[in-house]
Amino acid sequence: MTTRTIRTFEATIPNQQQVRDDLDELGWAASKLWNVGRYYAQGVWDDTGEIPDDGELKRELKGHERYTDLHSQSSQRVLEELAEAFNGWFTKRRNGDSRARPPGYRKRGDSHPRSTVSFKAAGFKHDAQYQRVRLSKGRNLKEHRSDFVLCEYETRPDMDLSEWDIQQVRAVHKRGEWRLQFVCRTTIDPDSPGDRTAGVDLGISNIAAVSFGDETMLFPGGWLKESKHYYKQVEYECEGENGISRRARNAKRTLKDRRRHFHHVLSKRIVAECVERNVGQLVVGDLGGIRSEDDGSGRDWGRHGNKMLHGWGFGLLTTMLEYKGEAAGIEVAVDSERNTSKTCSVCGHKNDSQRVERGLYHCQQCGRTANADANGAENIRQTLLPNPDAFDRLDRDNGCLAQPAVCSFDATDGRFHPQERAHCEP
Repeated sequence: MTTRTIRTFEATIPNQQQVRDDLDELGWAASKLWNVGRYYAQGVWDDTGEIPDDGELKRELKGHERYTDLHSQSSQRVLEELAEAFNGWFTKRRNGDSRARPPGYRKRGDSHPRSTVSFKAAGFKHDAQYQRVRLSKGRNLKEHRSDFVLCEYETRPDMDLSEWDIQQVRAVHKRGEWRLQFVCRTTIDPDSPGDRTAGVDLGISNIAAVSFGDETMLFPGGWLKESKHYYKQVEYECEGENGISRRARNAKRTLKDRRRHFHHVLSKRIVAECVERNVGQLVVGDLGGIRSEDDGSGRDWGRHGNKMLHGWGFGLLTTMLEYKGEAAGIEVAVDSERNTSKTCSVCGHKNDSQRVERGLYHCQQCGRTANADANGAENIRQTLLPNPDAFDRLDRDNGCLAQPAVCSFDATDGRFHPQERAHCEP
């Protein structure tokens, strides 16, 4: 199956001193344009109660002086990001997150942060032979008509950008220096690893439970929860009357980086385990409606539950599993997980009271005992089978459900390592 896949590769800039001032100007210009758009959006919100979309922002602000500080496509991307941030905030509030805040202004006192600047196809020119990329300036920042920023770059030794179709280049200011991110696309046609199936059940205590039919694996999220608790506490303690402080902003950014790294490592490990076991089809439980009631209103899981749930990155993990599975030749499907936690994966009996305590599932019909997350993952896996009732499930050994393998995240090397099998007594 031929598919097109997108990857983002980060590169360092060896000629940092030569291009720093120009990139600083572009980064500050992006922040100023963001603030102009933020001011306009606030005015529309106050007058109409509606949030302007990116199309309206572009139409209304394309004649503004700050718009022409950047290349037109770069300015468009800044306003698109602002509209996306407003929509994300509005969605959280609608789903009951009272602590969600609208996107703020990018300014602290008299200074502006260096915002990320995106360059689409017309805004950059790539020289693969000499590993350089030319970035366009806006009309206001040019000293003469042909003025541009020429950045050298260095990628990993195993990375050759000439093999990719570069869609976008981003200049990102990280840890005191500028870096380049290349958003690339290519066509891939991987062979399927095999014809087996696997299911993934997403959760909070166990971020993912994976069932391969004859064995199951659990991936706890303890490290991620500890990181969230620590950095959220730092963020809340450092909030002042004048808005978020630098330390709070750094804590928020660090938590975001840690969460993304955790999900990258986890999704990569799950896909690798699938390839090793000749899995050609992977189904992931769909949790898209867990934050909402059937009528569209926000669901109240209690103070602690809401705090945990709204920091749950199941959408990010699902996206990573989809594109990494695709690159490995695995067909990834997202299917409803309704009733998977209530149904016995061995005999199919369904009862709301069978989950006797957190992490333990005991079937009153057949008497089997299983880890609750492993049982849910097996039920999700069975949704891909042509006819799961065609075989006698009662004759199957459910030891892999009662004692799944556990892999915990080790922060010292950033990987998952196996632990002793978890014990699950009735």
